[in-house]
Amino acid sequence: MRIRHVKGSEEYVAGSPLVIQKPEDFRGRYKEAVFGTEAPIRLEIGMGMGTFIRELSHREPDISFIGFELNTTVLYKALRRYEAELADEGREASEAAGNLRFIRSDARFLQDYFDEGEIDRIYLNFSDPWPKDKNANKRLTSPIFLEHYKHILRDGGLIEFKTDNRGLFDYSVETFPAAGFELKAVSYDLHHDAELSKGNIMTEYEAKFSAKGNPICKLIAVYQKNG
Repeated sequence: MRIRHVKGSEEYVAGSPLVIQKPEDFRGRYKEAVFGTEAPIRLEIGMGMGTFIRELSHREPDISFIGFELNTTVLYKALRRYEAELADEGREASEAAGNLRFIRSDARFLQDYFDEGEIDRIYLNFSDPWPKDKNANKRLTSPIFLEHYKHILRDGGLIEFKTDNRGLFDYSVETFPAAGFELKAVSYDLHHDAELSKGNIMTEYEAKFSAKGNPICKLIAVYQKNG
């Protein structure tokens, strides 16, 4: 679905205290320089409107979270929603970033922004399936991107991936092990999986697709650097 550009969104995102404006400057220093804590850092790539990561940051206040989004207008809308939540709590974005920050950029540059082993966990939720074979390398679970993730994940770090697209999921079930990840859990119907669905946070896409009767698929993969 094409996102209609919001005039002024670039300036808004560029001026937001919630957005890490030059992430390359914090490579290897996020814990102390951005969050001021030694808490593990977890990253959602392609966060969309931010429903998932906002809820996750509320549930796990002792974890640091970064939402990663390429589309400026989408990030702008996510920021406005988060700021509205803060306002309801009587807080302002400038003083209440807490354990959640955002980066506007392309996931191809992850290794420029994060040092080796700096990220504890990565979430991939309803990524663009890029169904044509010629676009396979653009899939966020392609071997190219998996190599980026392997570099920035800590030893034993996890990737959690959800999608309603069975073709993309089948592809991913093959690419993860081929890249050296171990599949810890695989479900082809998450919402009817009693164990894996515990504590599940529904994204906007997930709610939409599930309401249509589409099964939601999920996998959890671990990367052991010396395994």
